[in-house]
Amino acid sequence: MALIKEEIFGIARKIVSNMTSESWENIPHATMTYDADVTELFKECKKLNADCTDKSKKITINTVMIKILCEGLKAAPKMNTHLVFNRKLVRGTLKYFDHIDVSMPMILPSGEMMTVNMHDMGNKTLSEMTAAINDTARRAKNSNMEEVMFEVSLDNTLTGLKQGKILQTVRRLYGSKMPGKHMVKTLSGSEKKKYYSIPVSDRLTKHDIEQGTTTISNLGSIYREQKGACALLEIIPPQTTAFAVNSAQKRATVVTDENGKDSIDVRLIMPITIAIDHRALDYGDVVPFMRRLDEIFENPSVIQSWK
Repeated sequence: MALIKEEIFGIARKIVSNMTSESWENIPHATMTYDADVTELFKECKKLNADCTDKSKKITINTVMIKILCEGLKAAPKMNTHLVFNRKLVRGTLKYFDHIDVSMPMILPSGEMMTVNMHDMGNKTLSEMTAAINDTARRAKNSNMEEVMFEVSLDNTLTGLKQGKILQTVRRLYGSKMPGKHMVKTLSGSEKKKYYSIPVSDRLTKHDIEQGTTTISNLGSIYREQKGACALLEIIPPQTTAFAVNSAQKRATVVTDENGKDSIDVRLIMPITIAIDHRALDYGDVVPFMRRLDEIFENPSVIQSWK
């Protein structure tokens, strides 16, 4: 066996590996899958864009699904929380929010994937959500993601220091700034001055990368030919939930007509993977969320009122 390549983690991979490690070390995950029949929903989605001539204003299935999940979270506010838990003292506090900030993985112009925070998506219309997502993508093109992510990493490190995590702080600074192949390189001199002269309205900042109240990943948009569904996904602390929207797939499904008669029909099914932090939530806490989704998928024309 011969080594053919060695890849050193950049800051993006460092942040992801650190956060996911913390997730699996500390969070007892519980998961379930909700199989959404989107046969009629997709027809309604086409109606949303029937009169749209501007491609940039087209409302995507991704946006509609984020909105649907936000509606579910409104019905189950306990799922839109942050958890503060001290295992040694066995003390826990759930923090509830009056808004839904969605941490959403986005493919950057460089080809890298980074999770951005789409703020207050629960109170936005579909058109406003589309504009917000497009604006984030626009600003990403002007952004040096190494610089943005270093700002986030530094902010997290300083927060840890304030919380008394001195050893963690020293290790992180050593790991990122000691000269060598693992050193995180950021802008300096005239390049740094030029970059930070770009208005914050035209580039991403740590505000766009900070933690949301939940995470929604659209796996189906990455691989539309996906068969099956995501079985497990990590919850990023202090969030208590995470969702994966899988690809829409044709399946033989039992359909009950208005007379109560069952038949087999080919339907378009989109599995939604739901992960919860079992320290904070039980399966029963997810029931209001699923009931709200039932209402929406059974009456998908409601999305027209969200435009």
